[in-house]
Amino acid sequence: MATGGTILVIDDEASIRNVARAYLEHEGYTVRCAETGPEGLRMALEQPPDLIILDLMLPGMDGMELTARLREHSDVYILMLTARSDEVDRVAGLRVGADDYLTKPFSPRELVARVEAILRRRRGVTPRSNLLRFTHVEIDPDAREARAGGQLLELTPTEFDLLLAFARHPGRALSREELIEKVWGADFYGTDRVVDVYVGQVRRKIEALTGATVIRTARGVGYRFVDPPA
Repeated sequence: MATGGTILVIDDEASIRNVARAYLEHEGYTVRCAETGPEGLRMALEQPPDLIILDLMLPGMDGMELTARLREHSDVYILMLTARSDEVDRVAGLRVGADDYLTKPFSPRELVARVEAILRRRRGVTPRSNLLRFTHVEIDPDAREARAGGQLLELTPTEFDLLLAFARHPGRALSREELIEKVWGADFYGTDRVVDVYVGQVRRKIEALTGATVIRTARGVGYRFVDPPA
């Protein structure tokens, strides 16, 4: 049984909203619903939820724009729903800041499992520890903040978790499967393509502030964090 939390469902299909509400409330979550992009944005900013379930195709403001707008103000977890199976749409959703995606039609039980998996990352994120200091990057696991070149890195929750996973294993080549288990959890339903998308985003953000590439491709394996200790 879930330990609770508030979920905001933004979808213009009443059947999706009703099913999501029924299954999530049965698991102990508080569920609020919105039918349009503007309404969902207002509700998310006025009463921030723990997680947002967001349809890609919305009236008034589509899911891509809504996610981008939310990321200007919030690092709330976002699970994007899409009726499109095209990988381009899924990757685009991840790049604008979604943490996970689910393709319609979906099983309500899978929806609940995705929500639980995402929120477990929040509950069991990191033990209290000292700052992790490297030449170009500094990470505070307790505050969930990271800096590059002395400037605050604007990271989504998933991007922060990924950077922290690398920083906890400096110099070691980590496979995509290992990274999925450390960041998304062993019950992640997606493909390892999600790792490539997020690594690219974290790389670009660090490089923009430092000019340094601290996450490098380990050919045939995955990726390696190569920033020397400070």
